[in-house]
Amino acid sequence: MKVEQAAQVLDRPMYKAALIDFLYQLADDELLLGHRDSEWLGLAPDIEEDVAFSSIAQDEVGHATLFYHLLSELGEGKADDLAFGRPAAVRRNARLVERPNGDWAYTIVRHLVYDVFEAVRLEALASSSYAPLAHGAVKIRREERYHLLHMETWFTRLGQAGGEARERVERAVAAVWADLGDLFSLGAHEALLVAEGILPITRNELARRWEARMKPLFEAAQLAWPGAPQPAMEDGRLGQHSADLDALLETMSEVYRIDPQARW
Repeated sequence: MKVEQAAQVLDRPMYKAALIDFLYQLADDELLLGHRDSEWLGLAPDIEEDVAFSSIAQDEVGHATLFYHLLSELGEGKADDLAFGRPAAVRRNARLVERPNGDWAYTIVRHLVYDVFEAVRLEALASSSYAPLAHGAVKIRREERYHLLHMETWFTRLGQAGGEARERVERAVAAVWADLGDLFSLGAHEALLVAEGILPITRNELARRWEARMKPLFEAAQLAWPGAPQPAMEDGRLGQHSADLDALLETMSEVYRIDPQARW
């Protein structure tokens, strides 16, 4: 059944709980990756890339803002408070996006695998039973397409370059793969999410579609496919995070904590 607006969710407590938990997954993923992207400002390999990553960072944070506003409509509070005022234990992002940027190769590999995953997730969400989410997914897909093309270009270029560039990419792939397990997790409400059509595919189907798109990219970059990601020992979708997230939140929310009521 299609749910056209937030008011229709309020008298369906199980649907509401699953939807809210999933929206936090979407919002927290985007906000943290956007913040990590912004950390390259002034440090990217050249000025064109500095501009490109600044733009990508703005897009990711903008997408997070959309999801936090959907949460606000469901009674979760102000978007700014949701973005900056929540502790690590209630965050629902995958552990991959909370990791520090590392070198350029790590940043590119992480962004690529996330962007492919996001493309698959948004494609499915375009037919979500929650209409405001489906509409948002359609809009976001248009911007994310360019992010993915950008990362594919870098990944292929670094892989084909050989020498130190290739060695760094191979190390980055190993590090990213160690954190991939919970990217495909749907958290505590997976069965209801799928049954209600909020996200109309399972985690296994998400992973299958992601792998089908990733393998050709590895072939183009002349890199060995590292195999399917292993199941996660800890799950960020359940609030199980690394110390990296505490450090990131300390920095990211510094201005908010000085004056939470300030308006910009």
